[in-house]
Amino acid sequence: MPFASTLAALMLATPPVLADDPLRLAVDVPYEPFEYKTADGTLTGFEVDLGNAVCAHLEIQCTWVEQPWDGMIPALMARKFDAIMSSMAITEERSRQVLFSEPYYTTPSAWITPRGREIDISDKASLEGLTAGVQRATLQDRYVTDLYGDVLEVRRYASADDVVADLRAGRLDLTFMDYPIAEAMIEIDTEASDFVRISDFIKEPDNYFGQGVGVAFRKRDRDLAERFNQALAELKANGTYDEIMSEYFSYDIKL
Repeated sequence: MPFASTLAALMLATPPVLADDPLRLAVDVPYEPFEYKTADGTLTGFEVDLGNAVCAHLEIQCTWVEQPWDGMIPALMARKFDAIMSSMAITEERSRQVLFSEPYYTTPSAWITPRGREIDISDKASLEGLTAGVQRATLQDRYVTDLYGDVLEVRRYASADDVVADLRAGRLDLTFMDYPIAEAMIEIDTEASDFVRISDFIKEPDNYFGQGVGVAFRKRDRDLAERFNQALAELKANGTYDEIMSEYFSYDIKL
């Protein structure tokens, strides 16, 4: 059965989340500063803190489920969890499969290379034969593949950690990353970093970068999505969102 037909069948077969069930929220770990583990194994990060605040505001029990990124939407449809709160950009393609909350943040992406490399990202022809690393199945993957796949060798990795490891080892010439991830993992735009940003901040076009990041639900769970929308709006209004955001970012990512 084609993948789209399989998803449609799963959506028809799965009942809505029951109000008194513990809510299971999925994250791809590590994706610092949005979701990661401390030295003692505690799950934390901006989205984890925000998700916990939403659950407390709604007075519901929530648990976190770790799920590799490239299987996120199929696992949601298979009821391995109830929602995805893991930096999923709202795009037209994904919206055909899942129901998104209102967007709750947006961040730019950027091209990055090891310090000392002379790469002009604005000169596409000069990129011929270079190797770029991206996290598999992300919007960065699709952007690079579609717009630069004819000149770059695109290598796809299961996690941002794996991208950075190969960049450090000299197996990649450059990467296209979500900027806050680069800030957290390689201290980009600081004198201490071994890497440099070689592009402006990139957040367009919408068909790649979407309209911001949202929580993803199964199509049937409209009531749950609306409850999340209301809670997120109230957390923004009462200052809780800003308090959490300030723990992880020196700039405003709020939508």
